[in-house]
Amino acid sequence: MNPRTEGPPQSMLERMTLILDLFDDRSMRMRLDEVVAHTGLPRSSCYRILEQLAMLDWLRQRPGGYGLGPRALRLGGGHDTNADLRVAALPALEDLHASTGATAYLGVLDFDEVVFLDRVTRLPSATVVGVGHRAPAHATALGKALLAGIDPEEAETTLAGRLRPCTPATITSLPVLYAELRRIRARNGLAFESREHLPGIYGVAMVIRGTDGIRGALGVSAPGTATTVERFAPLVVEAARRVSSRLDPDGTEASSSMPADALVTRVLALLDDDALL
Repeated sequence: MNPRTEGPPQSMLERMTLILDLFDDRSMRMRLDEVVAHTGLPRSSCYRILEQLAMLDWLRQRPGGYGLGPRALRLGGGHDTNADLRVAALPALEDLHASTGATAYLGVLDFDEVVFLDRVTRLPSATVVGVGHRAPAHATALGKALLAGIDPEEAETTLAGRLRPCTPATITSLPVLYAELRRIRARNGLAFESREHLPGIYGVAMVIRGTDGIRGALGVSAPGTATTVERFAPLVVEAARRVSSRLDPDGTEASSSMPADALVTRVLALLDDDALL
């Protein structure tokens, strides 16, 4: 029987556990007042415990609230081969969300699907894609960025007969998709999504590179217009560059000698008129 059902938690360990149990999703963000409301603990106690947990890296404090920190993410990773990617990407996702107001995502490719590993958002869970969700790779910015990074022959084998529509705007023609992937390769892995996965939602994503090549992709999505997400592209490119550098600090691929501003300028210069379908 859960000891918390017998009355308010008395020990510090019980109180810490009660607070940590609130963060059952690695994308969860909670402010002090929200922790107080959900636990029923005194505000002063919540504050002290949250500060201790943050100091010990169990939680991380950001402008949007508290979230799981590096120690909790590493512990929860178990045999997760993407645990280091999650930890390296989390600060960049939080910064992207703070600077754009859009939902920031991290994903990896699994055959013809993209798996969402993490997200940072202030929107209700019912209105955004959740952690662990799978989506057709050809219908998302994250997925298209990752598909463009694999061998074209492998992509053809992976996608043949699998271009099911999610919305009327989803690309369902292989020749059209291959042309889109060529444009993404020309932009060094920068991809766009225009209402292809969810109605009214636009997105932009960039691949993340590590010691063994492409590890995943990160990006943002939001309602609005194609122009909105184009404006976010430089921030996404720089965020992916930062994560790549954390995964492979000594690698020539992740740590290009080209300055960040020059890289962004070069990428944006390659955006042609039909970049967003």
